[in-house]
Amino acid sequence: MAEIRLAYGRTGLTVDLPAERTTVITPVEHPAAVDPAAVLADALRKPVAGPPLRDRVRRGQTVAVSLCDVTRPQPREQMITALLAELGDEIDRDAITLLVATGTHRGNTGAELREMLGVHADTMRVINHDGRDPEQTRWCGVYGDGVPVWLNKHWLDADIRITTGFVEPHFFAGFSGGPKLVAPGLARLETVLTLHDARRIGDAKAIWGVCEGNPVHDDVRAIAAGTGVDFAFDVVLNREQHIVTAYGGDILPMHKAARAAVREMSMRPVDGLFDVVVTTNAGFPLDQNLYQAVKGMSAAMTVVRPGGLIICAARCEDGFPDYGSFRSVLASAPTPSAILEEIEARTETVPDQWQVQILARILCHARVGVHTEGLTDAELRTAHLYAVPDIAAAVAAEGPDARICVLPEGPQTIPYVRSR
Repeated sequence: MAEIRLAYGRTGLTVDLPAERTTVITPVEHPAAVDPAAVLADALRKPVAGPPLRDRVRRGQTVAVSLCDVTRPQPREQMITALLAELGDEIDRDAITLLVATGTHRGNTGAELREMLGVHADTMRVINHDGRDPEQTRWCGVYGDGVPVWLNKHWLDADIRITTGFVEPHFFAGFSGGPKLVAPGLARLETVLTLHDARRIGDAKAIWGVCEGNPVHDDVRAIAAGTGVDFAFDVVLNREQHIVTAYGGDILPMHKAARAAVREMSMRPVDGLFDVVVTTNAGFPLDQNLYQAVKGMSAAMTVVRPGGLIICAARCEDGFPDYGSFRSVLASAPTPSAILEEIEARTETVPDQWQVQILARILCHARVGVHTEGLTDAELRTAHLYAVPDIAAAVAAEGPDARICVLPEGPQTIPYVRSR
């Protein structure tokens, strides 16, 4: 038997599986930067494209900085510290606003903000973006393929706009980071609903690792480029969520360079499909709820045979969660295929339907069980899933010849079948 460590919650989880039939796929191992502060400073001073950050600002200007919310493992305190050091005395601290790019997620609590930002949470102006509050956004125009765009007014009012984030493969936008820190991150709900409508999400190119030609990411890039970003700052993390390298500069070339590096680290070829795929959602903070755990299931779907089994280990301490429409849309039809039919027939997008659409597509392809402490079997059954208390036993039940794949880091590693 092989003892395999899964990323799960804050503590991890160990499972024993048959060594001779199990393929474990992890990101290419990259050591953390020896001096992350120097790596961050270098990205700000030697950008991929355009002048250094310091050459883009003038004394007396206001600055807005977009950053990831609590569901993402961005090293925010380190990145904001590096930004402040580079801005130096040119920009007064009270002229800087940190905007948590929540998209459609809930606002982060005071305790979460302190965990995310450290000392900066209590010494700087921090605002949770709320895309459901029309008073917080302002009309910008139509961009991309007919996307009506409203963005956060604090972002639009700033003289200098800086995005900060991290880049990893994304299950329908290709890659995270970069322009996503503008929209959907700082967008009004109506903008997000268009970006995530059934047509875009159902497109074959709205998938892991594809940006150009992906209708979601094409529009996300168009919005960021059209509305204006003065500097973009992203990091690449290893499996321990430590900084490996950083990129800065003009947003689109910066993001292209960062995702090329991530593609080499995170996307791994396999020789065929598997009967069982055990996956995770990369542990805390990514596996806080079932909504987020769909990403880990989507990573598994790329290499599970039709009718096979996906087992996702996700702590889900935040439940479904209770906010948003994810739970109600999941329960709106008796079968996954009926859910897809209902979503595809809609003339208006319902909040969170995109996550349901992707989950329903997975469920039409394979059986999905969840190992979790945050949801009961009865609760999971309302989502067309079921509880897996013992992962090893569930795998054994698939028979002695079942080929097994394990993604211990979930969506941080995206497998794909090698072309023959």
